[in-house]
Amino acid sequence: MLPKDGHAVRFPRGNSRLERRTQEGLAFRSSMLNELREKLQAEVERLNHEINFVLPKEIEKARAHGDLRENSEYKAALERQQFAQARASHLRLRLSKLSSVKEGDIPRDRVGFGSRVTVQDLDTKKRETYALTLGEFIEGDDGPDEIPVSMASPLGKALLGGKVGQTVTLTLPLGKRRLKIAELETVHDLAARKV
Repeated sequence: MLPKDGHAVRFPRGNSRLERRTQEGLAFRSSMLNELREKLQAEVERLNHEINFVLPKEIEKARAHGDLRENSEYKAALERQQFAQARASHLRLRLSKLSSVKEGDIPRDRVGFGSRVTVQDLDTKKRETYALTLGEFIEGDDGPDEIPVSMASPLGKALLGGKVGQTVTLTLPLGKRRLKIAELETVHDLAARKV
């Protein structure tokens, strides 16, 4: 169990290898979620600065050019302001959802957040490896043969909750794909391997 400050639990007695690995694994999983939260929060803060300080100056500057009906700078600044407000709202919603994600809720035997999944297309026999992520923050130390996939995407939704050997059907505009889950490494497996 992790305390509220997000640091790994210290075991009161002994200093066995298993206890150290458990501590480090807890810290790794917690740091993954904390890193994602920090990225989202930083983006929200950047957008808030733009909405509250940068864009009002641009709008005022564009207003000074005269007739607003034919002022492309003014229209562009207003559009940017609307986009920034919508994006900030979206990110705040994602942050609130991410706050409810607990390490214990991430499955150990099924596809979930942070899983690395290798699938085989049953029609083409081609194998692909995916890393399930949360939304647009799909960067990291993923390997070159690993494709980051949002859990909210059609592929992510199809894979979510799947187990090794299970076949999932992905419905796309151009047809259906049948994928068999060939290999699975959950975030827990990856954390244990990195320790």
